[in-house]
Amino acid sequence: LRTRLLFLSPKDLYTAPDSCEGRCEEPYSEEDECHCHAECERYRSCCGDYYRHCRPEGFSSSRDAITDEDLLHLSEQLYGADHNKARPTDITMNPQYQASPTETGDEEDRSPQPLYKYVNEGLFSKPTYASFIKLLDNYQRVTGREEEVTAEELREQDNFLKEVMKTELMKKLFVFLHQKHRYGSEQEFVADLKEMWFGLYSRGDGERDSSGFEHVFSGRARTDGMGGAGQHRAGWLTPGSHLCLGEVKKRKVSGFHNWIRFYLLEKQGIVNYFSHNFNGPWNTYPDVLGLQFSWDGFYKEVGSAFIGCSPEFEFGLYTLCFIARPGRACHLSLGGYSLSIQTYPWTKATYGNGKEYLATAYVISP
Repeated sequence: LRTRLLFLSPKDLYTAPDSCEGRCEEPYSEEDECHCHAECERYRSCCGDYYRHCRPEGFSSSRDAITDEDLLHLSEQLYGADHNKARPTDITMNPQYQASPTETGDEEDRSPQPLYKYVNEGLFSKPTYASFIKLLDNYQRVTGREEEVTAEELREQDNFLKEVMKTELMKKLFVFLHQKHRYGSEQEFVADLKEMWFGLYSRGDGERDSSGFEHVFSGRARTDGMGGAGQHRAGWLTPGSHLCLGEVKKRKVSGFHNWIRFYLLEKQGIVNYFSHNFNGPWNTYPDVLGLQFSWDGFYKEVGSAFIGCSPEFEFGLYTLCFIARPGRACHLSLGGYSLSIQTYPWTKATYGNGKEYLATAYVISP
């Protein structure tokens, strides 16, 4: 018998503490920087390359992992496929005062004029816009009040999903997720979209009073003075998440990250624009704005929003990031510029095989 000797370099013998290479299903240890066992997703402690090396159940191979490069490439594709976005002549903005980081919490109106000088409302007759706008009046504004979903509202949800799925943008997103074995069919994808975005769960005292769609696009108002620790107990905010802190103090706005919703309420005199703290580098639409405003007496300290995008663009990007990077920053590229989206799952309730509802999604602005 001949013996074959294998000479291993120190690199071959070394496992990086922040990697899952060679560590899949390794028992949990509190001393590890990150983890590679099946439960790490539940506790949000997985190493960054967990999906690449450990193949979560249901994915056929490590090639099904959604890499950072995939996200950059696909987000540029979706950016280019937003054919329903506003043209430069469709919107005229008036950002006025730019607030410093120390001024965003002042609740001081430093901009006497409305944010929107002009919006071409012809945009709103496009099918995805029209079906989106019909959804905005389906929700109770105040957290803690049970949502009663009517048959008509369910039809409006289905119609919105039907219209967005007709677009090239959402078809590209489905093809990508299908290739990554997240969904076996478009029907399965749409059914999951309905659950993750429109499924109701409780942010209050057991009342089924909220959904991802309502929180992100319509907004909520709180008057109970629940603090930051209470939000951790509620199950979706983590240290360092700074843009969705609308529920920290009394009379604060939670969510509300949509430009169409803002424009419609500003036109009615219900929303009052105060200032902005960030204006993105884009010279066309979609753009990104970080802004301060009051909504019928409730204050939003920093409300980041895409400006001038179609409903399917926001819906698609947030969905992508929720599927690919739930609970983490999702790094994208739009028109050659970097942008990150943060999503969080609602961990207090699940649907279908332990899947979690979307709690929030927003653009991370400086």
